[in-house]
Amino acid sequence: MDIIKELHDFGLVPVIKITNVENALPLAKALKDGGLNCAEITFRTSCAKEAIAIITKELPDMLVGAGTILTPEQADEAIEAGSKFIVSPGFNPRVVKHCLEKGVPVLPGCATPSEVESAIELGLKAVKFFPAEAAGGINMIKSMSAPYSQIQFMPTGGINDENMLDYLSFGKVIACGGSFMVKDSLIDAGNFEEITRLTKNAVMKMLGFKLVHVGINCENEEEAKSSAKLLCTLFGLEYKEGNKSTFAGADFELMHKPYLGKNGHVAIATNFPDRARAYLEKQGIKFNEETAAYDQKGNLKVIYLKDEICGFAIHLVKKA
Repeated sequence: MDIIKELHDFGLVPVIKITNVENALPLAKALKDGGLNCAEITFRTSCAKEAIAIITKELPDMLVGAGTILTPEQADEAIEAGSKFIVSPGFNPRVVKHCLEKGVPVLPGCATPSEVESAIELGLKAVKFFPAEAAGGINMIKSMSAPYSQIQFMPTGGINDENMLDYLSFGKVIACGGSFMVKDSLIDAGNFEEITRLTKNAVMKMLGFKLVHVGINCENEEEAKSSAKLLCTLFGLEYKEGNKSTFAGADFELMHKPYLGKNGHVAIATNFPDRARAYLEKQGIKFNEETAAYDQKGNLKVIYLKDEICGFAIHLVKKA
């Protein structure tokens, strides 16, 4: 398993402090119900190890990591409990080397160029950027990415649903760590329904699903153009001809000959097609890989779902 890719696909990593081990399992289930099948359990409480063990045993498909790891001994406890990755607030060479020897991914906290260089020296490809907002935010990450292009970042500290897209939109950010959807007060009160709601809202805001246009299959080019002109006349839309289709405004695409889908297709824009695909795949949705298109950097731009809905093919497209 490529943990860094897994974290990237999730985009958001809930950072959790558990003070009552009985909250561990319902909290993890609340996150899953909200669309995030991952969590970083901080070692700031005495029951952190037990909480990790319970979650990884009962929910083996959940990606669980341990945070606030300060010593190799704590790292061993976390790994023994089932932690799949280790996160530390600062750059401790002993902790990093120990995790690397164990073969467990580690993301040490780095906030300066010197710390990033130390991480590179030990062969790391990704680090935690902490405390993100206090250390200069996304502008600091962009500045450090210029000379250290081989490093990716997981910013944590001051991340919320208002600024997370500023970070996630930058290609060197694999994911954002945050506790805004898992506030201590909600956990202590056992308000897991609210945690699910906040998590779902955060995931939907990150993905930003939006209907772009509806494609309608026509028998031929003549029918497509006449239908487009009619729609433009009826609703005051702009008529625009293309090689394979004719548009009536931005909302209707009239295909010059039948394409995917019995009746046509529906285009859904998203901020992050790759993360959207991963999110939907975890819900059992399959994709038609033959339709996938990528940009020059290898980022997914377009892909169709395998199955139609009411005779329409559905495809994801990168939001402009």
